[in-house]
Amino acid sequence: MKIIVVYYSMYGHIYQMMQAAVEGAKSVKGAAVTLKRVPETLPKEVLEKMGAVEAQKAQAGVEVCTVEDLAAADAIIFGTPTRFGNMCGQMRQFLDSTGGLWLKGSMIGKVGSVITSSATQHGGQESTILSFHTTLLHHGMVVAGLPYSFKGQMDVTEMTGGSPYGATTIAGGQGERMPGKSELDAARYQGRYVARLTERLAGLKAE
Repeated sequence: MKIIVVYYSMYGHIYQMMQAAVEGAKSVKGAAVTLKRVPETLPKEVLEKMGAVEAQKAQAGVEVCTVEDLAAADAIIFGTPTRFGNMCGQMRQFLDSTGGLWLKGSMIGKVGSVITSSATQHGGQESTILSFHTTLLHHGMVVAGLPYSFKGQMDVTEMTGGSPYGATTIAGGQGERMPGKSELDAARYQGRYVARLTERLAGLKAE
C-alpha cells in the first residue's frame, strides 16, 4: 500500500502539517509512506524578497514529486497553502501536468485528500480544499476529508483550523503562527484515516 504525501510550502506551515500526516499514515500497518514536494516555480530572487529562503532550505532534502510518482501510488495526500481561496500556483502548475494520467485513467480509484493553510481564520481554507477536490474528482479519485470522529473538530477553546473537508492551519498575517497541537493532531488523524480507507479499498478490489 503506497501513499504519497505531496505538498508545497513557502514558509514551512504546510511542511509541518504534512510531516504530521506522514506520521499518521505510517501508523497503519503495511503503509509505505513517502513525503515529496512539487517543483518550485518562483526564482530565488523572488523567494529572497518574500523572506522564504530559510524555509525553503529546510525542505531541500525532500524529493521533488513527478507525475509518475502519482501513478504509482494507491493514495495521495496533497498539501497547499491558500492563495485567494484557491491552491497555490506551484500546486496548480503541477496538477496541470497530469493530463496524461487523466487520459489513461491512471488515477481512478485512488484515494485523494487535501490539507491547507491560510493567513487568517476565515481566509479561504474551505474553498481551497473544495476547489481542489474538483481536480481529484475529474481524475476519478475517491475523496477523503477529515471526519468528525476526530474530536478536535468540536474544540472551541482556542483559535484553530480544521473542517470536515480536511485538516488546516492558520499561519497569521506575517506567517508568525506555526501549526498548533490540535492542528497537527488533525493532520495525523487524516493521514491515518486515508491509510485505513486505502487498506479497505484494496481489500474490496481483492475480492
